[in-house]
Amino acid sequence: MDYISYLRSMVGHEKVIMVVAGVLVFDQDDRLLLHLRSDNRSWGLPGGYMEMGETVSDAARREVFEETGLRLGQLELFSIYSGSDKETTLENGDQVAMVQIWFTCSDFTGSLVRQNEESLDAEFFRLNDLPENLFASHKPIIEEYAAGTTGPIID
Repeated sequence: MDYISYLRSMVGHEKVIMVVAGVLVFDQDDRLLLHLRSDNRSWGLPGGYMEMGETVSDAARREVFEETGLRLGQLELFSIYSGSDKETTLENGDQVAMVQIWFTCSDFTGSLVRQNEESLDAEFFRLNDLPENLFASHKPIIEEYAAGTTGPIID
C-alpha cells in the first residue's frame, strides 16, 4: 500500500499536508519538458507526491522517471511554495494542503517515453511556445522561471 492510500485509510477525505516534488527539466536547446497528464488532459511539469522514506530529490527523480522515462542527474532547487493558496480538494474528494518543492535540471539520460499510465504524451517546448492547456497550478511556476526569477523562491 502506498503512503497516500495508507494515510487516506485512516483520515478519509480530511485535509492533510502533502509534499509535492517536481522538476523543470531542460534539454540541450533550453526547451522545457512537459507531459500531457492522463488525469486531466492538460500539459504539466513532471512531479508528484513524496512517499514515506524518500528524500525530496528522490521523489522528484522517481516522478520524472515514472512520467517521462528520463533519469535525472544533478538537481538545483528552484522554489518552495506553500500556504492557503496551495490548498485544494481533489476530484475524488480528498482535501490537501500542498507543500510544493520544485527543482531545475538539465542533466538527464534515457529516452523520452511519450505515453504510459500517467502520461498521454511528453515533449520539450520552447518557453515562448508552450501549449495553451497548461495545468493551472504549474503555470505560475513556469512563468516565474520564464521571467528570469532566480531561485530559490520560498513562498
